[in-house]
Amino acid sequence: MITLTLLHPIQSIPVQNWTFEPESVVIRIGRSTENDVILYSAVVSRHHVEIRRSASDWEVVSLGANGTYLDGKRIDQVPVVDGMIIRLASSGPQIQIRIGSAETKARLNTVAGKQSVTRKSEEKSRDRETFIDARSLEPDEKNQPNVKLVAALENLGKSKKLP
Repeated sequence: MITLTLLHPIQSIPVQNWTFEPESVVIRIGRSTENDVILYSAVVSRHHVEIRRSASDWEVVSLGANGTYLDGKRIDQVPVVDGMIIRLASSGPQIQIRIGSAETKARLNTVAGKQSVTRKSEEKSRDRETFIDARSLEPDEKNQPNVKLVAALENLGKSKKLP
């Protein structure tokens, strides 16, 4: 099982989760509605990144024009390490990648108070889509975080009701 978690842009806490079964071969992330994970952000490409199964491991493959970053360095293709955090574009959304058993994921989601979404329920709903306005990630004139964005992201996790 693989779980992708969109992290809050300022506090790096989970905002939304997507869980995929081990049978998944490719997980596509980008702005296009054809993707498995849809992120509406001006810096995210239509087809920005893929997480692909290779033998028994996973790898991250960057496809986007603005690049994909790991620890501040632009990457093209890297093996997935449990818990790694990738950033879509140099200033875009961050996604944490977790690999593990369903039992571990359920425990983590219960502790975090978050609900995860299985691939089947994603196909039935639009909960896999997240809008992120890149301008809202920038601090204000006093270098303070955008208070409206912080509140909206915190409420997003509380308000999403999944089947």
